[in-house]
Amino acid sequence: MVSVELREVAFARSGDKGDTANVGVVALDPSLYQALARELTVARVKAHFRGVCTGNVERFELPRLNAINFLLHNSLGGGGTGSLMLDAQGKTLSTAMLRMRINIPRTVLESWRARSGTLAGTAAGAQQ
Repeated sequence: MVSVELREVAFARSGDKGDTANVGVVALDPSLYQALARELTVARVKAHFRGVCTGNVERFELPRLNAINFLLHNSLGGGGTGSLMLDAQGKTLSTAMLRMRINIPRTVLESWRARSGTLAGTAAGAQQ
């Protein structure tokens, strides 16, 4: 297994609906989706956002889109105009999610990098 930041193998978008933040994560390649599905558990996402999300975390798998969507309840201080938070709409939560480290089988990562032309040792760097 190789440890990488999620941003090396996925992209993410986030937003809000009231006091609930939505964070969608999409694998950059179908071959990477299984690792994301295994690593991005409700417990790990809840722990990653422990200072932000005080409510439940829900997870929705979208395998045909190679994506996973998370709802982080009670994470926006009331949301929108009702919040004094700097990011009351949760737009920065996608960037925070992409900083999470996940483990991916070395063969899967190397195969994807070879096909995509992505260099090993990118800015985030892979760790053993």
